[in-house]
Amino acid sequence: MKYEFTEDFLTGIEFIDKQHARLFELANQTYDLLNDQLVTDKYDRIVDVLGELRDYTKTHFADEEAFMKAIGFQYIWSEKHAHLTFIAKLDAIDLDKIDENQQAHIIEILDFLAKWLTFHIKGADARIGDWVKGLQGDAKTTAGKHAAEMMEKIEQAAE
Repeated sequence: MKYEFTEDFLTGIEFIDKQHARLFELANQTYDLLNDQLVTDKYDRIVDVLGELRDYTKTHFADEEAFMKAIGFQYIWSEKHAHLTFIAKLDAIDLDKIDENQQAHIIEILDFLAKWLTFHIKGADARIGDWVKGLQGDAKTTAGKHAAEMMEKIEQAAE
């Protein structure tokens, strides 16, 4: 079953939500690869998907961490740790072993992505959205104004 980016994955922060939607697209590319019966040797495509996933998540994590720092997000260190763990997991994949049992490795990657997308986005990343809502509710404060300015700058840069 393909991964669907539904409303319950939204943080309310437009640029983060767009980047999360792209992560779902990468997961679905991996799913499509698993089910592609016309390709018997999927090694090169697996390596490509892993490379794209690694590159994209590094960019996403850097953007998300810069935003968290700018708004004074309370749980930034646990988020950074989770991000480092994700990258370490991708970096630890032994590309030589993938060739031995390609389908099993694709399933392992999909399992990892499914857990990450569900638990990290709905849990840890949802807290960022809640934090921003709290700041926006308190827009009179310097932090609230700063968060609103940061969101506007990031969204303009993303366009």
